Amino acid sequence: MSQFEHLFTPLQVGPMRVPNRICETTNTINSSMAPGLIDEHFIAHHGAKARGGTGWIGSETWLLDVPFPPDTSPEIGLSIGFAAPFAAYQNPAFLDGMRKFVDEVHAAGAVAIVQLTHLCSAWSASAVPVIGAQDYTPHVMGEAEIEYCLNSYANAAAAAQSVGVDGIEIHCAHETIGYSFLSPVTNRRTDQWGGGPEQRIRYVVEALKRIRERIGNSMALGIRMAGLEFRQGGYDNLQMREMLYLIGETGLLDFVDVDAGHCWGAPSYVPNSYYGHGEFRDCGKGARVDLDRKIAVLFTGRINDPVVAEDLIKQGYCDLVGMVRAGIADPEFANKAKEGRLSEIRRCIGCTRCIDEAGHPVLIPYTPTCSINPLIGSELRWNEQFKPAAQSKRVVVVGGGIAGCEAARIAALRGHQVTLIEAGKRLGGQLNLAARTAGRDSFEDQVYFEENEMKRTGVEVKLECKVDIAAIKALSPDAVVIATGAVPRVPHDVSGLDLPHVVQGWDVLRGTANTGKRIAIVSQEDYYETPCVAEFLAAQGKHVEIFHKSVRLGYEIPRYSMGMMLKRIEDHGVAVHPNLVLTGVEATALEFVSSFGGHNCRKEGFDTVVLVYGSVAQHALYDELKADGSVKQLYLAGAAWLPRHLAESTRHGANIGLVI
Repeated sequence: MSQFEHLFTPLQVGPMRVPNRICETTNTINSSMAPGLIDEHFIAHHGAKARGGTGWIGSETWLLDVPFPPDTSPEIGLSIGFAAPFAAYQNPAFLDGMRKFVDEVHAAGAVAIVQLTHLCSAWSASAVPVIGAQDYTPHVMGEAEIEYCLNSYANAAAAAQSVGVDGIEIHCAHETIGYSFLSPVTNRRTDQWGGGPEQRIRYVVEALKRIRERIGNSMALGIRMAGLEFRQGGYDNLQMREMLYLIGETGLLDFVDVDAGHCWGAPSYVPNSYYGHGEFRDCGKGARVDLDRKIAVLFTGRINDPVVAEDLIKQGYCDLVGMVRAGIADPEFANKAKEGRLSEIRRCIGCTRCIDEAGHPVLIPYTPTCSINPLIGSELRWNEQFKPAAQSKRVVVVGGGIAGCEAARIAALRGHQVTLIEAGKRLGGQLNLAARTAGRDSFEDQVYFEENEMKRTGVEVKLECKVDIAAIKALSPDAVVIATGAVPRVPHDVSGLDLPHVVQGWDVLRGTANTGKRIAIVSQEDYYETPCVAEFLAAQGKHVEIFHKSVRLGYEIPRYSMGMMLKRIEDHGVAVHPNLVLTGVEATALEFVSSFGGHNCRKEGFDTVVLVYGSVAQHALYDELKADGSVKQLYLAGAAWLPRHLAESTRHGANIGLVI
């Protein structure tokens, strides 16, 4: 506790006493399996953070109703920005679930905050697109529509009050209607709702007034606001401070929740591993300097370490610290920090997959995902199935990547005697490759976690050790997990790949491949590997061009992170040529065919060709053991079964450890 003299000190925020300074700011990870309701999955996900020591639980936003024309079908709203003429808070069943959730939060000693949001880029202050992800120009709100939306804040606040919520936050950042009035980009109005900073805050102030009139001083009241937009023509931090000061002078605020960035930019308001821990902390400090001390300042923006959080408070950057993804990666991190168990914390690596995918669920119901925490989205199943093994068995895990480590860790926690065999010098597998690239060094945090867990759980680790069937049999295992990972894919329909200047991207990152000054990266992968290899080389001063099969680089990287990746590629001067498939390599040239039109082209002037073609499962040892039949419990885990992304390997390995 001497290390955290500020972080675990209570704070009075209006009428609400927060037990510590750690906050789960509202994040909408879509944890409910019953869309539009608060179910047991929602309660299990967010409640775990409260039980794990997080003092402020913001859970998921309340999307408010908007005024559709009377002849408009409700279904139309679902296709234009989460808008509907009805809202979940108007459903008694939703409020019943929320009441249970609030009781759960209170039982854990935390406070429950509800964020009220008009998350709708189809309605706006002016006819200016709200987000770059959508190309339609929004409907300009008239007086009756403004009146309707202002009243909806008050109606929702009263509903929140009825179920015992401790605080209300109006979302006035990013792609919300509140944001559209605050930003000089999206508010071009000439009436009472537009103009300079004093006029642009009027919508937000009026919403706060109506909430106060409805709920009085029984609940804490605040706003979420971007410290600066990072958008062409948007407000900077000084302009934000002026608006926030004016709002604070009304006496309506108990707190302000400050982040930085736009919903589609570099950075977005969910900064990934390319950005430093709390990099935009000055946005919080500016608010803290300007506002009355009675108004608490909450700052959020890639803070995954309690030591960083403590320093932010100690140095006066903020009073409260938003640590959403820290609590997703490890819901118990607050208790672990308080108890001095820092080495047991699973630190968020900043990949942003949790929130990237939650904003655009492919499946209904959507299951939340964390790349490094296998329990996320499956909390209830793990609560039910994670039990000590009926009989302790000798378990051998071959392969020390994330799948192998998680299989070993979970099996050991359940009481099995586990031996983990890794051919390399260190655990981590592909995490070690990723950590070598700029902005991805935080991936090594997961390697440290697994190394610490192997010691803590008593797993016997054998490094630099290659095994065959005979070596495995000599260990007399009851169960064997093969997690031998994958190897880079080599296309069989391309000529000239045996030339000496053709190398693999993995070898570039390992430092085992020699590269010249002019490099062509030929890519058939749509995630982070290609841009990471490109930046790794460009940072060495080399001329790099990417020839990519898809319509754009990083096609599978979602919107919260795509802009940050593209900015780094642009900053390093990397040229990207889309829609090209390699057909042949010569000593001085490359032959391509267009991905869709079938046209051929020839590119010259490169002295190194780097292949980034994804990977192929490496499962030969599993096949041999299966054919031999000597191991009764035999499992194939992670990329050795199917090369996918990090989260899939994490969960696959952990689930195997759960059933042995």
